[in-house]
Amino acid sequence: MKDHDSATDDTPIALGGLGLAGLGVLAFSLTLPSTAVALEGLDPYLIGIGRSAAAAVFAAIALAAVRARVPARAHWPGLLVVAAGVIFGFPLLSTLALDHGSSSAHAAVVVGLLPAATAVLAVLRGGERPSPAFWAAAAAGAALVTGFALLQGAGRLTGADLLLFASLVAAAAGYAEGGRLARVMPGWRVISWALLLAAPICVPVTIWLLATTGPDWTGRTAPGFGYVTVMSAYLGFFAWYEGLARAGIARASQVQLAQPLLTIVWSGILLAELIDAATALAAAGVLVCVALAQRARVRTVAPPLAACDVLPQAGKERVTRT
Repeated sequence: MKDHDSATDDTPIALGGLGLAGLGVLAFSLTLPSTAVALEGLDPYLIGIGRSAAAAVFAAIALAAVRARVPARAHWPGLLVVAAGVIFGFPLLSTLALDHGSSSAHAAVVVGLLPAATAVLAVLRGGERPSPAFWAAAAAGAALVTGFALLQGAGRLTGADLLLFASLVAAAAGYAEGGRLARVMPGWRVISWALLLAAPICVPVTIWLLATTGPDWTGRTAPGFGYVTVMSAYLGFFAWYEGLARAGIARASQVQLAQPLLTIVWSGILLAELIDAATALAAAGVLVCVALAQRARVRTVAPPLAACDVLPQAGKERVTRT
């Protein structure tokens, strides 16, 4: 496969991929506010683990309905990374950060580094090669977000900030690996198989937490938990992973630049959180940095695929996903 410049590649596949990625971002933008609502009556571990246990039920039904074939042995290590990153890592760590005092709006700005982190993993696992300009913009965003976290924490990183930084690393790994796997199987199957892989841990732990933590299911906590289960843990990934596969991981991940502002808006509407000037300016600065990264040149050198997975089409290699 020849290298190509994803900053100027406006093929229908790339444009369609960016649209799908945008739908995924819209779904994910409500994750932090919904988690904060669920925390009003539920244990943070129940939210972080239970959402995946419940989503695994939907995944099992979907896979059984289409009689999906079990993925090849070579794909299971990647599915394990997806499970570790987006089923265990990000949900647990971000929920704990909110439980430790971080506001949903503050968390949204810190997690605004996620597109840059995903791009780093796209290089390591996806065979993508961003230009120096891309990395300069990503570094500026990292410095801006770190400075914001220090300012809000009175000159030091708080425990909640450290949890948020760890959560975005976990999510970036799960995003990049899921986008890579979505080149050889549909995106919805990637998240479905990852959920089933995690189910032997998630389900019994969830049952134990339900019995021991005394959850308070109210008119707010139940919808909050329901959202992070259905949309954040499952359906949102249908569009997200498909978008990463079609448009390229580094490029499509930059659509997530809109997520901090969307989350801040939802936080103000749903949680009545006060959005101060520092948070708004930091969010805007992150958007500028990531937008500059999006415009920078990115070469993609796809890693080799098994011969049975690739068919030449219209002068390009295309992945067949069954």
